[in-house]
Amino acid sequence: MSDKPTTPPDRLSVNPASPHYNEEALARGVGVRFKGVEKTNVDEYCVSEGWVRLSVGKTVDRKGNAMTVKLQGTVEPYFQDLAE
Repeated sequence: MSDKPTTPPDRLSVNPASPHYNEEALARGVGVRFKGVEKTNVDEYCVSEGWVRLSVGKTVDRKGNAMTVKLQGTVEPYFQDLAE
């Protein structure tokens, strides 16, 4: 048996400056289904609070961070290495 967890963390961010950044989980590849639809532009999610933060095109703010929109709904994260 592997000692790797089978479920991704409750909250995860792709921004290294965030306290919810987890390099080990991101290295395994985390996929996210939001309201039953596969999303590839997720910057951050929280399962317990039921929201995702999606990047909006290639626009950036004055600090160079991607512009995002926060949407409420059912969040289903999964490890991509287990889905194969």
